[in-house]
Amino acid sequence: MIAETVCSAVSAAGLGIAVVTAYRRRFLAAARIAAYSLVPVGLVMTGVVGWLSDTALSPTAWAGFGVLAGAWLLFATTRAVERRRTGAGAGAAAETGSIRAGTTAPASSTPALRQGQRKGQAQGQAQSQGKRPASGDDFSDIEAILKKHGI
Repeated sequence: MIAETVCSAVSAAGLGIAVVTAYRRRFLAAARIAAYSLVPVGLVMTGVVGWLSDTALSPTAWAGFGVLAGAWLLFATTRAVERRRTGAGAGAAAETGSIRAGTTAPASSTPALRQGQRKGQAQGQAQSQGKRPASGDDFSDIEAILKKHGI
């Protein structure tokens, strides 16, 4: 009963503010304020406020929330343990060739970068000497990466 009274008072105050706003010739804002102030009365009329107040004061409802919290805690814990286990087994999964989502092979691109750096240094020296690198050398680092990945 108290919740219904509070909602009615809030709606009455909102409608009063809407009237004052309309008196100041801000009709669009007044209509918006009136719409917001009618929401609590509508919730009281549909019974939502009574249902919420019964739920908030019910020990059974709070016990249900406790059970839901416990279920969520169990779910989160099992998820964390699962992630920790897959994180520890990432090295073994990378060796067998089956990499799971979220894990990466350790230092997978390091050799390709080193080869590319060496090729880039060789090309830079060849260009500084006025020589053009052979056309096969342009794509050799790409070929090395593709061969490494079995493509």
